[in-house]
Amino acid sequence: MNKQYYVYIMTNKRNTVLYTGIAGDLVKRIYEHKQKIVEEFTKKYNVNKLVYYEIFDDPESAISREKQIKAGSRKKKIKLIEGMNRECEDLYDEIASL
Repeated sequence: MNKQYYVYIMTNKRNTVLYTGIAGDLVKRIYEHKQKIVEEFTKKYNVNKLVYYEIFDDPESAISREKQIKAGSRKKKIKLIEGMNRECEDLYDEIASL
């Protein structure tokens, strides 16, 4: 089985902060955010809800997409999220089976 790479967007409980990241192991990375294991932006702003993700077969494509999303406006990010997850629900349980 080939390794997959993920670009993801997380938010906080009130959906006021957006964080875009990249991971080789999405389940593990989101768990780390939720448990506030790493001292970083997501811990500081209580970002713990996965609301969007994309899957890639190679790291170069994932990195390129992460940069594209990060360079976009908040409005574009919200449009992406709404296209996959209209209710802005936490998708962690969905990915736990990946």
